[in-house]
Amino acid sequence: MAEYLTIALSKGTLLKPTLALFRQVGLPTEGVEPESRNMVFTFEQEAIKYIMCRPTDVPVYVEQGAADVGVVGKDVIVEQGKDVFEMVDLKYGYCRFVVAGPAAMQGARLKELNYKRVATKFPVMAERFFRSQGLQVEVIKLHGNVELAPLTGIADVIVDLVSTGATLRENNLVELVKIMDSTTRLVSNRVSYRTKHEKIQPLIERVQEIVKGGVGQ
Repeated sequence: MAEYLTIALSKGTLLKPTLALFRQVGLPTEGVEPESRNMVFTFEQEAIKYIMCRPTDVPVYVEQGAADVGVVGKDVIVEQGKDVFEMVDLKYGYCRFVVAGPAAMQGARLKELNYKRVATKFPVMAERFFRSQGLQVEVIKLHGNVELAPLTGIADVIVDLVSTGATLRENNLVELVKIMDSTTRLVSNRVSYRTKHEKIQPLIERVQEIVKGGVGQ
């Protein structure tokens, strides 16, 4: 029986461009749809298996070996710090980590954020950034709608992912500092990369060729 290459796919906004890329690479995608309720898609002839995951679960599945490779945003990789190989920057799904605050703080210097309260869904990233700047802050972890925190007074500023900035503007918040950019990455399990090298390496090379050529973006 053929040994499957198992790929963890991020559900949500990354799925459509990922499937478009995979089609160009030559991987099977028939029946794999964003609207599908299926969690596992198996292609026996090509010995490919997809598992559909929440983006935050992709590095876990890959690190644990339940998936050989996965597709996930750099933001998730950095926040979780899982032990996976980061193989290719796929260039799509761009967003950026920023520190944002009320419009009245426009132009505030970084050192003015010392001892402030910071609301975020990304406490590891936030702690690391402020510590690297020599600043002490109180990080408050939230699970959604961090823009609400400054409006309700539970935090002075937020650290969040921003793509267009529309949500910030709608909540009368302004970007104060950019921490880092994030795009989608192809990651691999460390053991799988050795044991299934003859399957994974050609895939990586085909993906790199397409990304360099600007196809599928």
